[in-house]
Amino acid sequence: MLDKLFKRKDMSVMIEEAGNKSSGLRRHLTAIQLVSLGIGAMVGTGIFVITGQAAAAYAGPALTISFTISALSCVMAAFCYAEFASMIPVAGSVYSYSYTTMGEFLAWFIGWDLVLEYLFSCSSVAVGWSGYILNLLDGWGIYFPQHLRSATFDFVNGHWVWTGSLFNFPAVFIITLVSVFLIGGIRQSALINNIFVVIKVGVILLFIAFGLSYVDTGNWQPYIPENTGTWGHFGWTGILRGAAVVFFAFLGFDALSTAAQETRNPQKDMPVGIIGSLLICALLYVVVTAILTGIVHYPELNVPAPIALAIDKAGTGLVWLSPLIKLGAIAGLSSVILVMMLGQTRIYYAISKDGLLPPFLSKINHKRGTPQNATIYACVVTAIIAGLFPLSILAELVSIGTLMAFAVVCIAIIVLRKTAPDLKRPFKTPWVPFIPLLGAALCFLQMIFLPWSTWVRLILWTLVGFVIYFTYGIKHSKVNAK
Repeated sequence: MLDKLFKRKDMSVMIEEAGNKSSGLRRHLTAIQLVSLGIGAMVGTGIFVITGQAAAAYAGPALTISFTISALSCVMAAFCYAEFASMIPVAGSVYSYSYTTMGEFLAWFIGWDLVLEYLFSCSSVAVGWSGYILNLLDGWGIYFPQHLRSATFDFVNGHWVWTGSLFNFPAVFIITLVSVFLIGGIRQSALINNIFVVIKVGVILLFIAFGLSYVDTGNWQPYIPENTGTWGHFGWTGILRGAAVVFFAFLGFDALSTAAQETRNPQKDMPVGIIGSLLICALLYVVVTAILTGIVHYPELNVPAPIALAIDKAGTGLVWLSPLIKLGAIAGLSSVILVMMLGQTRIYYAISKDGLLPPFLSKINHKRGTPQNATIYACVVTAIIAGLFPLSILAELVSIGTLMAFAVVCIAIIVLRKTAPDLKRPFKTPWVPFIPLLGAALCFLQMIFLPWSTWVRLILWTLVGFVIYFTYGIKHSKVNAK
């Protein structure tokens, strides 16, 4: 049994599979498209959704420090991802990397963790998208029925309560629409993403340029609010907890690694896409957070659409920018959902191809070169979660899943340098083991500052994963069948 649990997938077999043109996935993506996909995934969630809630509840104006800490963690992990993605350009991301370094059981564990990460990130961003579209429609005098505007359940004072709503219809709608685009093919999806990225980056730059003159520096005082007496709310513990919550805003480069098997020259282009998009997004996050907390006093930012609130607070001087910001946020969040759904479907595809999930999830539509069944399955499950649950619960689950995945990939780099030192590495992580160890340590530090209830949900999710593995996965594993 132990031999089966820790049997590793042969690296040469995985590299051969990645280079097999008959695998079904088509190599269309360039370095520029990868950077655009990374920006599409990252710029949106952190700026348009989570920023306000993290500032109001955890860090105050010092959320800029939270973003900086998260960015440092991501830079460390990004180097490790870039090395793996250029060396093993397959669809499975850190799941596949773990399979070659740590064995099947740990690969399943991290693969199941990636499912959590992408599933709940898509759901949480869809809820944020819903907040912006409803705000925009309300401004036009178009009012959605109350029972279709919000989540069915909420978590209040340690208990689940029914909100009175049936489900969040706009969140379900955008997930369905994005899934239709993804079924159409990777080239079409990349084109749509490029359009969204141009719109949202342009709108963000307008907000920075014109919002700067409306900053009231008094809103930054105190820059680090005193601890309220509750652990993780303001003070340095609040900054670290804020860093853990906003961490999933940097998910984009992780999702990029799932597209390695669809990249024309992954050895050269994946490092450029991963590291380039991360640095651009980190800068935008810090600048926008500073302006946002300068326009609106941080306690007022606990809303699903904080930048829309900032524009309204600025008064008549920025009225012309209000519809553009809201449209930009809608476009931005749409691209995040698109790339996260792309990552989720490729993870299902990779795990299924190894036999650990049912084979229908790895079937390819050969006309379009996409995992159609995996996309439809991801659409249904993600839409259900987005329709039923609130943003706060979803965001913290995504953060802990992301941090776990990043820590594992950092550790896996050290393991592979020891076990396979002679492998060809088109890109090398600098200063090993210092960079990977620091990246893993920062990830674990931020995980500590997430609430215990989030850890409980992670443990429950992991137990469900173990049940699936021991009742299905281990019996159908292709590696163990050899």
